[in-house]
Amino acid sequence: MAIALRKPLEIEKLRAANKIVGGALELLRQNTKPGASLKELDAMAEEYIRSHGAKPSFKGLYGFPNSVCTSLNQVIIHGIPTDYKLQEGDIIGYDIGTELECWFGDAAITVAVGKVSVQDEALIACARDSLYEAIESIKVGMRFKELSAVLENSIRSRGFVPLHSFCGHGIGKKPHEEPEIPNYLEAKDAKGGPKIKNGMVFCLEPMVCQKDSKPLILENKWDVVSADGLRGSHYEHTVAVVNGKAEILSLA
Repeated sequence: MAIALRKPLEIEKLRAANKIVGGALELLRQNTKPGASLKELDAMAEEYIRSHGAKPSFKGLYGFPNSVCTSLNQVIIHGIPTDYKLQEGDIIGYDIGTELECWFGDAAITVAVGKVSVQDEALIACARDSLYEAIESIKVGMRFKELSAVLENSIRSRGFVPLHSFCGHGIGKKPHEEPEIPNYLEAKDAKGGPKIKNGMVFCLEPMVCQKDSKPLILENKWDVVSADGLRGSHYEHTVAVVNGKAEILSLA
């Protein structure tokens, strides 16, 4: 497994691409209101990305038709924007990628539409807080498997389960690079596999289900839901390991 070690100038180029992602996500957060359609929100984010000199990297990636993954309620990841208009009580996940001068950015948030249930608030908080807990835990010499274990323990400690078969990943001059970073420990021993080093840049993205980790892909070949049929949540940041700890690149 060849995990790239980025030079400081390369990390700054990745930061520039990711800052645009953060700004686009914040724009969508501010405009997440009853009556807004998923296609309108997708177009709004695309215009923002292009106005900042970047390309929406998800558009056409593996055949994805839009700029933003809009994952509504039961859809956990990879939701395709439709004409659906948001309603009070919905929850919506936004996942955005950018390409700026051949470098990629990637991040995601889940947002409540107006007032939502206590369970939905906890579900969203689980993905967000598990992400930040994992980022805080990162240090040089730690193994990626240990990081997966932190993510899983954090999700399960909040009463939820991680979605299986999808994972975080490296990022650089491609949107998806080595390593793959599951949100759960695939083997009993977390002490094997590659170690985290200064200069590594990767995306962590807890994808949270309520009861069943098994994913199902819907008829459009994109929307991913849990086998339990319940709502899910998703958060993601791109981080760089600098001076022994993780720095979040995908902030607005």
